[in-house]
Parts: sequence; C-alpha cells; structure tokens
Amino acid sequence: MTALRSALLGTVCSLLLAGNAAAAPDRITLKNGSTILGTVTDAEGGKVVVETDFAGTIKIAQDQIEDLRTETPMSLQLADGTVLESSPIRVENEQLVLDALGEEETYALSDLVRVNPEPWELGDGYHWTGLASAGLSMEQGNTDTRELDYKVESTWTGLLDRYSFNLIGEYDEANGEKNAENWIARGKYDRFLEDSPWYWGGNLSFEHDEFADTELRTYLGPYLGRKIFTEPVFTLEAEGGVSYVWENFFVAEDNDYPAATWSLNASSNYLGEGTRLYFNQTGLWDLSNTADVLINTTAGLSFPLLLNIEGAAEVIWKYDTGAVEGVEELDQTYRFRIGYRW
Repeated sequence: MTALRSALLGTVCSLLLAGNAAAAPDRITLKNGSTILGTVTDAEGGKVVVETDFAGTIKIAQDQIEDLRTETPMSLQLADGTVLESSPIRVENEQLVLDALGEEETYALSDLVRVNPEPWELGDGYHWTGLASAGLSMEQGNTDTRELDYKVESTWTGLLDRYSFNLIGEYDEANGEKNAENWIARGKYDRFLEDSPWYWGGNLSFEHDEFADTELRTYLGPYLGRKIFTEPVFTLEAEGGVSYVWENFFVAEDNDYPAATWSLNASSNYLGEGTRLYFNQTGLWDLSNTADVLINTTAGLSFPLLLNIEGAAEVIWKYDTGAVEGVEELDQTYRFRIGYRW
C-alpha cells in the first residue's frame, strides 16, 4: 500500500508540474526594457496582439519588440503569403527565429502579418460580419405617435473579393395616419486587385419613399474603388462609377437616365476600442440633366453596451435637387438605435 500510495503521489505531482508548465505565459521584452506576460493571439497591421491578465487585450508595435518567446506552436503568415507551421515563436534582434528539422531559419519580424490565420485569410471561404438594429418610439396623449427605424448590414469578405448588403428604413405614424415610409436596399460585389489598394465592383440599389413620391428608384452599374486608409484609428474607402437609373413615381412622370455615382465610407475607433465614429455617403448625378443631384449621407457614433450589443446615435441627410414639386430638397432625420453586431 505504501508503494502504491507513493506511486499515486508521484503521478499527481507530475501532472501538476506539467499543468503549471503548460500554463506558463508568453514573454515579450520591449526595447525600453519592459516585460509583458500574456498569450500572443495574433499579429495585425504591424502590431502583435496579446491577451493579458492585467490589461485585457493589448497591441504592441512590432518595431518596439526586443525579444519574444511563446510556449505553444503557432501558424505564421508572412507578407508574401507564405504560411509557416512553426514551433513556438522566438524573436531576437527583430528576427523571427524558427526551428526547422533541427536547423534555425530566420525571417524579418516586420514580414509577420498574421498569427494562426483563419481559413478565409488563406483564401478558403469568407469572413461574415454584420449588424441588425432597430429604434422604436411611442408617444400617447395629445398626440399618438409610433416610429420604427431599422438597419441591417451584412458583409462577406474573402481574400480576393467581398459581398455586402445593407437595408435601412423608417416607418412612422401620427394619430393613426402614416406620415413616413421609406427604405433603401443595396447589394454590392467587390473584386480586389492583387497587391493593390484598388478594387472594382458593381452595385444594385433600390429606394422607396412614399412621401417623396418615389415608388421605386433603381440603379445598376460598375465602379472603381480604393482603400485609402486601413488602420482602425481611421479607415476610408472611396468609389466612383457610372450607373443607369430608373425612377417610378406615384404622381410625377416616370424617368430614366445615365448617372455618375460615388460612395465614401469612413470610420474611426479614436474614442476607444469598441466605439466607432462613422460617415457614409452615396451620390447620384444625372448626366442627362446635370442640375439634378441626389446625395444620401449618414454620420454617427456607435458604442458597446453589453457583449455584442451596441447603441448608436446618427444623423441622416437626404439632399435631392431633382425632388418633385411639393417635396423639400433636404430631408434630415435624427436616430438612436440599439443593435447586435457580429
């Protein structure tokens, strides 16, 4: 029994020691002499992402790293697309040092673009992100009002291309009478040019606004786009193209025409991780009547509430110099909404 007890005790001690060894944190030494303990989870935009116990997720500029050692094997993606199935990472003198069949191989740390890349980052499938949100308000008393605003965004991003869809709309009633019903639905396809910030694409858009006499406005056409800034602190994409437009009105005479189009999409997390300042604008310029311009603009701020639930406050401007008689050229809407982002 004594021998059996000793054997069991030895086994337990061995397991505890193994567990402690497995739990040993990754170690990063910076050029200023600071040491950070945590778990390296990614590399992105010239920064190494580390999960820590004391500060959550932090990002460290790769050019500030003096020494880095991880405890678990990782897949590494380099700037030229090469994927290295490596042993634990070791960084010395701004060089990745990897053991390959007993021999050391070195790579510039600045060439590291991703740690443990997801399949879509290697060209297999798509990364799906999106947002579904709504704002509802009701007032009863001297005036009974009901207002519903909704917004849906969905994007599928691959290594070579991107699909996106968005829907935004509003439905309002006052004293049982409808006084607003409008929506815009847009689908897009982007094809990225290899090793370039440029891309080309096509878009199909539908718009309905009963109280602006628009039964359905449809436009379809190609465009050329460019990713101008890509850092989270400021992203900006701009697109310009041509489309053909068909307009069906409830009262006014139907119309169709060629148009120049543009799109601007900007965002920033300057106010903090999880927050997003954003600005989106689309425009149509009637090439058969150059005095007619239609511009839809949204500016807002979204912020995290709980888990993936976010709140947002935004202003929407619709400016239409070709508005039918009796309809204001500028329409302005203020919205607060709550939604789920994934």
